[in-house]
Amino acid sequence: MGINIQSDISLKKYNTFGIEEVAQHFIEITEATQLLDAYESGIFEKDFLTLGGGSNILFTQPYAGYIIKINIKGIKANQVQQEIFLTASAGEIWNDLVWFCVNNNYNGLENMALIPGTVGASPVQNIGAYGTELMDIFYSCVAFDTLEGVFRIFYNEDCQFSYRDSIFKSEQKGRYIITEVTYKLHTSPSINSSYGAISTELEKRKITNPTIRDIAEVVSFIRVEKLPDPSTVGNAGSFFKNPIVSAEQFKKIKTLFPEMISYDMPDGRIKLAAGWLIEQCNWKGKVIGQAGVWKNQALVLINIQSATGNEIFELSSEIINDVYQKFNVKLEREVNIF
Repeated sequence: MGINIQSDISLKKYNTFGIEEVAQHFIEITEATQLLDAYESGIFEKDFLTLGGGSNILFTQPYAGYIIKINIKGIKANQVQQEIFLTASAGEIWNDLVWFCVNNNYNGLENMALIPGTVGASPVQNIGAYGTELMDIFYSCVAFDTLEGVFRIFYNEDCQFSYRDSIFKSEQKGRYIITEVTYKLHTSPSINSSYGAISTELEKRKITNPTIRDIAEVVSFIRVEKLPDPSTVGNAGSFFKNPIVSAEQFKKIKTLFPEMISYDMPDGRIKLAAGWLIEQCNWKGKVIGQAGVWKNQALVLINIQSATGNEIFELSSEIINDVYQKFNVKLEREVNIF
């Protein structure tokens, strides 16, 4: 099929922050085999950045290299008894896939409804929300090795998943381009409604035996209540990771701040709510120039109208500094900075 290389392309519509920066070169990939063409053309020997939905990225300068926009489409399902092996191409919109599953009674993705982005980014970030993480339902993915020019299969155990992290984001960052992902789902529902906000909303709706559709609808409602729509307010969802601290450190902080929100981790460590920490530093709803913190969720940084990437980044740095000064906890950015 070949590749079409465009030059000096505005990235504003390719990132949900709506930041106006320019890519020196831009290539849209609609078929996996085009990656072989790009490899043979020597593009992966130069600076390149793989872009999905642009929902987890902040551009702070023009990109002097190749933007590889992944727009491969397709969904197929293979049922083995009560298990569904669902394969989706990397360019599929994540929320569309969630509702495809809900409409077909495939259980497993419903708690992650309305997470922005595309399928290809889901294992990179080990995305998760409301008590579910991608690693819980991930089976395998196909990824193109930009160093060796071949396609490889990664199974769950190969991906080194941890909280909002994977081999694709850490040890092998930038090397592989994911072209499709297979999820292991079920036809027999196993409802996860234990997360506080979900159970509260279900009670309000007087739903005692929720279906996966109920869960997806409730999660979508909660997210819309808390998060701004990127089509009207530029943002990348949660800008910071929820920090994880040792039990010992947690006890020290809890002594000073007994009302602090926390979640026990399987390994004995404690996950803190970054949004709560930020809010305690009086950042919620605060605006500096064209950058701000969303009024309904302190985890979300926003582009008021015409912020630069550097304005957003500087705001995040101030927040990180304030949280550290108050709690002795170092926040990490979840969003990728370029």
